[in-house]
Amino acid sequence: MTSSTSPENVTRRTYKNTETSIPLLGFGLMRLPTTEGKIDIPAGEAMVAHAMKSGCNYFDTAYMYHEGESEKFVEKVLTKYPRESYFLTSKMPIHDLTCEADNARIFNEQLERTGAGYFDFYFMHWLNGPHWEMAKKFKTWEFLTQMKAEGKIKHIGFSFHGEPEKLREIAEAHPWELAQIQLNYLDWDLCRAREQYEILTALHIPVAIMEPLRGGALVQLNEPSKKIFTDANPKASIASWGLRFAASLPNVQVVLSGMSNAEQINDNLKTFSPFVPLTDAEQDTIQKVLVEYRKTAAIPCTACRYCCPCPVGVDIPRNIALFNRHKIGDHVFALKLVYEAMDEKTRASACVGCGACLAKCPQKIAIPGLMKETAEVLK
Repeated sequence: MTSSTSPENVTRRTYKNTETSIPLLGFGLMRLPTTEGKIDIPAGEAMVAHAMKSGCNYFDTAYMYHEGESEKFVEKVLTKYPRESYFLTSKMPIHDLTCEADNARIFNEQLERTGAGYFDFYFMHWLNGPHWEMAKKFKTWEFLTQMKAEGKIKHIGFSFHGEPEKLREIAEAHPWELAQIQLNYLDWDLCRAREQYEILTALHIPVAIMEPLRGGALVQLNEPSKKIFTDANPKASIASWGLRFAASLPNVQVVLSGMSNAEQINDNLKTFSPFVPLTDAEQDTIQKVLVEYRKTAAIPCTACRYCCPCPVGVDIPRNIALFNRHKIGDHVFALKLVYEAMDEKTRASACVGCGACLAKCPQKIAIPGLMKETAEVLK
């Protein structure tokens, strides 16, 4: 796919030294609109149509998103478009591998689920220290290079949750073609995202950005933080600041947004059509917001749902979202009404402290203790 065959609305960046042109805004398929817990296909299809028409034709899914339904959504919706008209990324769930043969079993299932025929980019998913050792043990790199030789993968990459030291080890191990990291203006220093970005840039590996808004947390700011942004630019949405922070970095290939409704996609397309990098004054504005935001001591949950399912049924991300809303100043009485409307089994008070969630959380949140605190606040 080249720039000459792609719509021109959304700002695009050339992929490495090629004629391939990729939109700077990517559509993450992890938070699609839902109805009664299932993907709302008509609503999602309308969003995809709007994205495609506007040149936002990079779509990111994974084996585990929406409990496997995200990849099936691709087959139901994206395959209606010519295959060469969009980019599709999916991922090998390293944490689910039990033997070398699982590479082929899962990959073939993904090809069948998506009906895409091939993946433009294919990642080792959620690499960190333990998962990297599993990938080496089960020879996932060797399998992916074979799939690339067969034309079923165009570019091999990885997504990463961990420390920069491990990122460097992984990044130097193979000729990766794209690396996906969590990066936003809060994590730039808090979670050492700056170091991760600089490592990949020095190794000439293009960067895909996930969680530029921390799962929506950087939109649901406290009122003093919001006021700083709106005073600086009344016409700009709160979300646009976070997206522009990530996209202003020159080695960023694509910024993913897990869009859930028409309002979000409309606002994001406006931000990227065309994209304007942050000025020095706007960077200073973000630093002022960070000073205010850190006062809330908000929990760094991105609602990725890797902690789910909880063995006893607690909806961990939902409870953390309520706790964070409490921390940024939402009225506790209103939050209690929402909490009490939840099924009793899904409330924080149902947590038994088993700790099964701890190893799963990319943000290393002390979830059992937080559930206890949330239950005390909202009981």
